[in-house]
Amino acid sequence: MSSSQRLLLAAFLAAAPLGAQQPTTPAMTRRLLSALADDSMQGRATGTPGARRAATLIAAEMKRIGLEPAGDSGYFQRVPVVQGDSVKMYRRERVPDPQDPSKGSIVRVDSSVFSWRAPLRVLATLTAYDSAWPARRRPAVNVVGVLRGSDPSLQAEHILIDAHYDHLGMRTPAVAGGDSIYNGADDDASGVTAVLEIARQLAHGPKPRRTVVFAATIGEEVGLLGTNWYIAHPALPLSGMVANLEIEMIGRPDSLAGGSGRAWLTGYERSTMGDMLAANGVPIGPDKRPDQQFFQRSDNIAFARRGIVAHTLSTYNLHTDYHQVTDDVSRVDFAHMAGVINAAAKAARLLADGAKPEWKPGGKPEVPPGRMP
Repeated sequence: MSSSQRLLLAAFLAAAPLGAQQPTTPAMTRRLLSALADDSMQGRATGTPGARRAATLIAAEMKRIGLEPAGDSGYFQRVPVVQGDSVKMYRRERVPDPQDPSKGSIVRVDSSVFSWRAPLRVLATLTAYDSAWPARRRPAVNVVGVLRGSDPSLQAEHILIDAHYDHLGMRTPAVAGGDSIYNGADDDASGVTAVLEIARQLAHGPKPRRTVVFAATIGEEVGLLGTNWYIAHPALPLSGMVANLEIEMIGRPDSLAGGSGRAWLTGYERSTMGDMLAANGVPIGPDKRPDQQFFQRSDNIAFARRGIVAHTLSTYNLHTDYHQVTDDVSRVDFAHMAGVINAAAKAARLLADGAKPEWKPGGKPEVPPGRMP
């Protein structure tokens, strides 16, 4: 970490308000999101130093909040990500057969080759990672903290509040205007900000009855790598997880959700979670764009296929900065974000203290053929 990056981390922590429970304010959201989407994070691509810096920042905030570390290395849960082997591709062409031109042409494999870098993948064990060729290893971690529940009768149950912190990294050459960094302010620094602020609110208020696990996962943009690893190696047994609330892209209002401070829930009609929120006046409604199939497009789907009631909270309005270098801090509506985070904190409190949500008939997603749940 460079001296300028250490200064950024120090300033971030020095500005962090603690103390008694208080609602999230626009200034609080700006502090967190601006640090996560800073150029020094270099777009937080999985397996890069920028993503590692972001993980360090998130872990520091979890420690400051007072969450219990729940990784295998403090707050860090190592994910054994490697870059696949380069694959050689040969050029094929048809040429005359020198032995018998009457036969027309034959297929010849040219000796010139080129290579392309295979995608990232997760090895089966950390031991396999440690044994892999060093040049193939990519540093990758989930960041996980726990707030223990206060009710002995519910101590075996927990909820998961999570968001992915990785994004798309950098591009070469830079786009018009000279920007080369995919800062991912909305996708999904906004969601990670929400996870941390919900943790702060719950940690500094009345203790929740159920335990709450807070996680920032890696590798969503390249195939749910961190989430799938977490499911195989959970901080607490999945048998005790009663609900999952994923948070993804809440940086801008969505008119179809009702505007500023209001959000929607993917797959709202599939379970009783949405009904619970509506009955308690939480401004989180149905997804008005079912044709986009958002329920299947975020980390929640991996938990839902395991039978856990899992939804994603969002306010994504199909803005054109999605997966562009223009998704930066200047486009974020912090007043709106603060309102949504306060609503999400109420939702988390209901899930932690109230009845367990259940799938409605036909609501639980089926596992596609050939895919493990």
